Amino acid sequence: MSEMGQLTAVQLLAHFRDKSLSPVEVTEDALLRIERYNPVVNAYCHVDPEGALHAARASEERWFKGEPCGALDGVPASIKDLTLTIGMPTRKGSRTSSAEGPWDVDAPFPAFMRKAGAVLLGKTTTPEFGWKGVTDNSLYGITRNPWDTRTTAGGSSGGAGAAAALNLGVLHQGSDAGGSIRIPCAFTGTFGIKPTFGYVPQWPASSMTILSHLGPMTRTVEDSVLMLQTVAQPDARDGLIGAPRTTPWLAGAMDLKGLRVAYSPTFGYVNVDPQVASVVAQAVRGLEQLGAHVEQIDPGFSDPLEVFSTLWAAGAARLTGSMSDAQKQLLDPGLLRIAQRGVQLSLEDFNAALEARAALVARMAAFHEHYDVLVSPMMPITAFEAGHDVPPGSGMQAWTQWTPFTYPFNLTQQPAASVPCGLAANGLPVGLHVVAARFADETVLRVCQAYAKAFPTDHLPAPITGAA
Repeated sequence: MSEMGQLTAVQLLAHFRDKSLSPVEVTEDALLRIERYNPVVNAYCHVDPEGALHAARASEERWFKGEPCGALDGVPASIKDLTLTIGMPTRKGSRTSSAEGPWDVDAPFPAFMRKAGAVLLGKTTTPEFGWKGVTDNSLYGITRNPWDTRTTAGGSSGGAGAAAALNLGVLHQGSDAGGSIRIPCAFTGTFGIKPTFGYVPQWPASSMTILSHLGPMTRTVEDSVLMLQTVAQPDARDGLIGAPRTTPWLAGAMDLKGLRVAYSPTFGYVNVDPQVASVVAQAVRGLEQLGAHVEQIDPGFSDPLEVFSTLWAAGAARLTGSMSDAQKQLLDPGLLRIAQRGVQLSLEDFNAALEARAALVARMAAFHEHYDVLVSPMMPITAFEAGHDVPPGSGMQAWTQWTPFTYPFNLTQQPAASVPCGLAANGLPVGLHVVAARFADETVLRVCQAYAKAFPTDHLPAPITGAA
C-alpha cells in the first residue's frame, strides 16, 4: 500500500507545488490501486489508463514550469456512468444502451473538471439509469462496500462511494435525485454533498429533472469544496440551471458558536436502528461541544413518500417512453415496474404531487427561519447484504422504504450532506445528515468541516473481505 494513495486532493496539490510528487507518479499509483482493488469492489466500470497518463504528463509539464492550468491540475478523479464523457463509454449501467458511441462530448461536469486540470481515470458504476439506492446492474454486476465486501456500497453513486472510500482517485462525481450521493457516502464512510438545485449544471437533463442534483464525493470536506468551486458555474446547455453561485463555498470561521441546530432523531416517523441512533446522538453532542445551540425537534412534515414516488414514476416513464418493447425487456424489472406505474399517472396526479412539493418547500423555508441546519441520521440502518434492493428479511418492497431521510430534500432542492460520524457496533460506517435552507450550502459545509476536523474518522487502506 502506497502512502501517496492515502493523500487528499489538497495534500496532493501542495506536493505538486513543491515538486515532491508529480501528477504522473500519483496517477500511476491510483491506476495500480484500481487494478488491485477494483476486482474486489467493482467501483469502476471503465478505466482509461492511456488517457489518464496522457493528462497526467501534460499536468506534470505545467507544474514543472510553475504554470498549473486550474485548481485541480493533476488530481485523479472519476465520473459517474450516467454522465457523458469524451473518450469514455456512458452506458448508464444498462443493456439498452449502445457500446458503439461515439463518445465525443463532455457534459458540463467533466468539462469543468478537465478545464481545471483534473486527471479523469474512468467511469464509476451505477444501477441502471441510477434508479435505486443500491448499485448493481446486469451489465457490470454488483458494487460492494469496502468496509465489508459482503454488503452494498449503496447507490445510485455506489461506484463513486466505494472509490472514495479506498481513494481510487481522490475526487468523485455523484448524482442525487433521491439520495444517490448521500446513501453511499453514509454506507462507505465518505463525505458527499447534494448542493442546492441548479448550482451544478446538468446536461443532458436527468429524466428526474427537478429532483436531480450533481455533486462531489470525497474523503474530506475540503476536497469537495475544491470540486464545487470548479463545477458550480453556469453552462448554457442547462435549461434548468438556477442562479449562479456568487458567495464563498466555505468561509474561514470553523467554530459553530451561535449556530442554531435542529436535531431530529426520527423525523417523527422513522424507525432507526438503535446502533445507528447511538452513533448519531454522540455526533450531535459533538456539535454542542463545538458551540452549536442544539434543540431536539422534528421538521414538522409527514412522510412525503407518495409525493416523491409519483414524481419518480413520472421520470421513469419519461425515461422509458421512447424505448422499444425489446429494450424494455432488457430493463431491471424494478425500474420497469416504476415506469409502468408512471404511464398510468394522470395529469391530475402529477399536478397534485407538484403542489404538495411546493407546500413542503414552503414548510422547510419557514423551518429554517428558526434553525440554521437540520441534522438527523443519514440512514436508519447500516449497509446490508449486496445484491438486494431492500434489506433481506425486512419485508420491504421498495428502496425508498429504507431511505426515509433522503428524498424529502430532493423534493425541496435544499443542500444536504452526509458526513461520516463513526462506526456502528457491527463495524460499519454511519453518516450524519446535515441540511440547510436553499442557497445556504456554505452553512452545511461549515458544520461538516468543523465536525470532521474535531472528530475525524478512519479511512480504509484496503477492502475488508468478510467470510463467505
